[in-house]
Amino acid sequence: MITNRVKQYIEKENLFSPESKILVALSGGADSVALLHLLHSAGYRCEAAHCNFHLRGAESDRDEQFVRRLCRKLGIPLHSIRFNTSGYAAEKHISIEMAARELRYEWFEKLRVKHGADTIAVAHHRDDSVETILLNLIRGTGISGLLGIRPRNGTIVRPLLCVSREEIIRYLQHIKQEYVTDSTNTEDEYTRNKIRLHLLPLMEEINPSVRKTLTETGNYLNEVYAIYRKGIADAKERVITPEGIRIDALLKEPAPRSVLFEILHPLGFNSSQINNIASTLQSQPGKVFINKKRRVIKDRDLLLIGPLKPEKESEPPFRLISEEKMYTPDFHIPKGKEFACFDADKLDAPLYCRKWQIGDVFVPFGMKGKKKISDYLTDRKFSIREKEQQWVLCCGKRIAWLIGERTDNRFRIDEHTQRIIVYRTI
Repeated sequence: MITNRVKQYIEKENLFSPESKILVALSGGADSVALLHLLHSAGYRCEAAHCNFHLRGAESDRDEQFVRRLCRKLGIPLHSIRFNTSGYAAEKHISIEMAARELRYEWFEKLRVKHGADTIAVAHHRDDSVETILLNLIRGTGISGLLGIRPRNGTIVRPLLCVSREEIIRYLQHIKQEYVTDSTNTEDEYTRNKIRLHLLPLMEEINPSVRKTLTETGNYLNEVYAIYRKGIADAKERVITPEGIRIDALLKEPAPRSVLFEILHPLGFNSSQINNIASTLQSQPGKVFINKKRRVIKDRDLLLIGPLKPEKESEPPFRLISEEKMYTPDFHIPKGKEFACFDADKLDAPLYCRKWQIGDVFVPFGMKGKKKISDYLTDRKFSIREKEQQWVLCCGKRIAWLIGERTDNRFRIDEHTQRIIVYRTI
């Protein structure tokens, strides 16, 4: 019986205890109705949560009324909410599917905390897991994407992963329990529906047991993944530093692309982008790869990972202090990159700090001709991130000091100097 199998699965996966309070996500569809019935009849303390996403007109309201009647019949407390899903999707610039997912899971968690539930039970079943494996395979994924849907994700639990949709329907027919049908499940507008309605039936023509085969493969890969995850964790320890990914260390790994995938895929980079990044590991620095939120920069020795747009700093990460004095022959120019000495009379315009900009030029101390700051920093083998953090001290429109690096020869102390200013960064 499906009832015993579900109870055994709950115990095997340690999803919750007999004393647990469970918040059941109840859409009104066959899967969620069966889940609520199974848990309620097994004696678990249940409360139900229903979301009306206002995406299917009268059908959405029909579903809400159905779950209200069902919960009254079973004597189960019901929490319901209505969402402007389309408006949320437009505001966040995400798909309707993603918007509905974000809205419901955020609300479920708030409910769980408010009402003291131990877990949130959702009605994904074995067929959903098979579809997820195929969906991830089509889109491109690592090993984790081939495991299917897992029994637990934090406070989210899935007690029905041990049974198929066909078994769920037979169970509801046996207990003579009605349910509602989402009309969009028969439309192939969404990729998952195309897999359910077209791809899986075609695969079953080749192998009638393909759903069982894919499930068993996912279970086997779950054990393999435990070993893989340990290897990846060790590799990350070897290649990741606070500054970025060490390219030389990454290339010494047995599978550099796999390590790179497991680092970058969770950050939103897809397989194609990661392959492109991997192909540049031994090439010239300077290439930049971006997604919606982050960028990866191929530097000389590192892959630098950071936000898409570095935060603009209105204030430098240091403080400048200055001291003015008369120049005497026994004055010794202080050593150290934190110091800069100028002829005070040559600083004849307002002084201010800013980040250097493309097109900036200065006359490096000891030279006569101008040099682009970009060329100077490249010659000094600055990384891209170091270049982005470089500040200059300006005298009007001229650059007096590439701070921490080199002063401008036009402001140097010479035989005509009478007053000097010493600047220091702290």
